[in-house]
Amino acid sequence: MKRRSTTKNDYEPVRRSRSHVAASKIAGRNCPIKDQSRQATNRHSEAERRVVEDKNPILDPMLNNSTRNGSATTFLKHGHLFSFVALFLFTLILYTRPAEFYPSPLTASIALLVGIVTLGLFVPTQFALEGKLTASLREVKLLMLFVVTALLSIPLAIDPMQAWTEFSGTFVRTVIIFIVIVNAVRTEMRLKALLILAIGTALWLSLGAIDDYRLGLLTVEGYRVGGRGSGIFGNSNDMALYLVTMIPITIAMLLSSRGPISKLGFGACSLLMIAAVVVTYSRGGFVGLIVALSFLVWKAGPRHKSTILVVGFVIVVGFVLVAPGGYALRLASIMIPSLDPVGSADARRGELFRSLYVALRHPILGIGMGNYAPQMSYRGLVTHNSYTQIAAEMGIAALVCYTTFIVTPFKKLGQIARETFSSSSNSHLYYLAVGLQASLLGYLVCSFFASVAYLWYVYYLVGYAVCLRRLYESETGREVVVEKRKTEKKHGMFDSPIIAKTSGVAPT
Repeated sequence: MKRRSTTKNDYEPVRRSRSHVAASKIAGRNCPIKDQSRQATNRHSEAERRVVEDKNPILDPMLNNSTRNGSATTFLKHGHLFSFVALFLFTLILYTRPAEFYPSPLTASIALLVGIVTLGLFVPTQFALEGKLTASLREVKLLMLFVVTALLSIPLAIDPMQAWTEFSGTFVRTVIIFIVIVNAVRTEMRLKALLILAIGTALWLSLGAIDDYRLGLLTVEGYRVGGRGSGIFGNSNDMALYLVTMIPITIAMLLSSRGPISKLGFGACSLLMIAAVVVTYSRGGFVGLIVALSFLVWKAGPRHKSTILVVGFVIVVGFVLVAPGGYALRLASIMIPSLDPVGSADARRGELFRSLYVALRHPILGIGMGNYAPQMSYRGLVTHNSYTQIAAEMGIAALVCYTTFIVTPFKKLGQIARETFSSSSNSHLYYLAVGLQASLLGYLVCSFFASVAYLWYVYYLVGYAVCLRRLYESETGREVVVEKRKTEKKHGMFDSPIIAKTSGVAPT
């Protein structure tokens, strides 16, 4: 099908390789209807030959459409510039929380006002561009099912008013902003702007935590630094969780950067964030950090073995040198709760089993959002586990929606990483995909030790992952479909998506 000259892509190209440009020109040539089948075959063969020669995983869009789903990719118009500006401003206010540092009527309501403006700009623009409120994405559908389950659980909650307060507070705002993110972030520059803002926030938190430790301001249990303010970073464990999710993205930026200054800057930011996680004494943060960094080394190592070894050595040595006294004992209390001087490990273990019991007793719709701590906990504590939090308060079906909402983009990022692994021109896509995978994995681990299912963290991470996937799909002209990985008998994994496609085996 010939594309109309007035049609615009919905995304700016991530990076168009020479082979992709050539393949696109071939795909755009007119041909008589009687020769369409023969010329389409020749066009696909020429595109395959060029891509295989350049070892570029970006395929001919028409080839991908015909072989994947037999339908053309939908191309949308540029838009949402003002929606994105409002979204960026809202995110800046969310992270910096000016009301906590400069109390006034204006700062107290500025986040709500900017959120309303963001929604007011987004809705008419989205309908004008696409004729519907949101793109049809699996993550959006899963989130909507999660919202429906939450609404159904409210009338049956032990305290319906408490459940409604929890639903209509931060949670519903995270849902709205997620919808805005996945639809308004339509260019690589916009995605990078949000990521740089998130990294800058993590750096600010890290410097503050390290400075507090240096000054002896250990406000948590007498030996731990506290968070910042009373919002999403007010708890030291929650702040550590946020830092753990930002460290892999920062390292991915380091690996994809080409200039020595940018590499040095991202490297320094990564080390400062790791040091900040240490001074929080967060056990969940430590476990999540180890898992996320191990995954990142495993995936990114084949490309930069020397860099990974040097950075890993510096991190290990620095960790040993700066680890505060008693940190090893704190980590040992994960396995031996009696080593915890304040007994928090035993308390959390008790709440874990209690919340599992509540979830098994109320498997359909739970006891209502926000009802566990005041109604079922022996000590008035939250579950300290996002999965049992959802299972106990919203039911098993909601837990399935929640975990699938996170796992789905994780798998699709893996497919992008496999398709861009052998392409040096798209290495930035590979590293960012792997970095976001590591961040999601870090969240999955850290959230096992924190009740953060209704807060902002994961919704921004999944939003970043969806935006990267849509950018990649717009560039390649095809939908990212998770394929099963198979091994080749003689040569191991396939390196070329073209070869894998003709052989019926997924690319590595």
